[in-house]
Amino acid sequence: MRSNSQIVLVSHPQGMVKKSDMTLQTTPLPHHLPEGHILVEIAYISLDPAIRGWLNPGTTYIKGVQIGEVVRTFSAGKVIESQNPNYQTGEYVWGLLGAQQYALHDGQGLVKADLSKGPLSWHLGILGMPGMTAYFGLLEKGQPKAGETVLISGAAGIVGTTVGQIAKRKGCRVVGIAGGAAKCQFLTEQMGFDAAIDYKNEDVLAAIQRTCPNKVDIFYDNVGGDILDAALAHLALGARVVLCGSISQYNSTDPRGPKNYMKIVTARGYITGIIVFDYINRYAEGMADIGQWLAAGQMAVQEDIDEGLENFPSTLLKLYTGENFGKLLLKI
Repeated sequence: MRSNSQIVLVSHPQGMVKKSDMTLQTTPLPHHLPEGHILVEIAYISLDPAIRGWLNPGTTYIKGVQIGEVVRTFSAGKVIESQNPNYQTGEYVWGLLGAQQYALHDGQGLVKADLSKGPLSWHLGILGMPGMTAYFGLLEKGQPKAGETVLISGAAGIVGTTVGQIAKRKGCRVVGIAGGAAKCQFLTEQMGFDAAIDYKNEDVLAAIQRTCPNKVDIFYDNVGGDILDAALAHLALGARVVLCGSISQYNSTDPRGPKNYMKIVTARGYITGIIVFDYINRYAEGMADIGQWLAAGQMAVQEDIDEGLENFPSTLLKLYTGENFGKLLLKI
């Protein structure tokens, strides 16, 4: 009998997620696929900050993972069996397939991966959910105009680097906030940012004032906390603040909101949020544009790939300690 290795949740994390909150289990695969289903052999699992929120009980924009369920992740792989007329054996797909070796799925919500646009791993990064988050978050929510200043927190991650590169394509001045000299150098030398701020070794507010002399027109926030407060203190008239994530708060037992929120009033601006699932019917639009920029050599990709499903918990922790450098993936 065929078997499937899976990472399942054994306890809802309290504070920082722990390896002991998850376990590796083996379950049998069915002899025959149910009608309308496909079996996907997973090649890559995406490690994204949002996973921490999904591990909480209850429901926000999506129901939390329950005890005993496979940990929810975006994953990509090859269709090896199909009882669904919309999917053929040998096609590659990505979507919410979970942290497991194989996924039995009804096909709803999956996206076919066009490998002519880039390798499969890219479809979990710049051509996948993070890329779509960056594309629609910046263009639809931030509405950049040529000559404006775009400030990005968590800038060395896949969403941050993609936002920055798209903003450059739109004629903006781009400043990134990241942790450590190496990541800041990476942003300016490889990702084309105009300037970078090392939040670990600089006064962030002073550095924003120095690198954004005309103030901040768009702040794309992946971090929250003190960095969000610093950015709010230096907004231009009509500024747009796009809240994408708050990684500094995800593992906190006492998360807090911004203290400088009244700065949005004096700037006559707005704060908005981006949930990528709202744009699922327009993913093809984003993938087409980003695919063209990649083909033209106008965008770059940085990946950080670990191997082995058993290493999922330790790889996930790298997200919250800042150890990853680029898009974090687990190869199965």
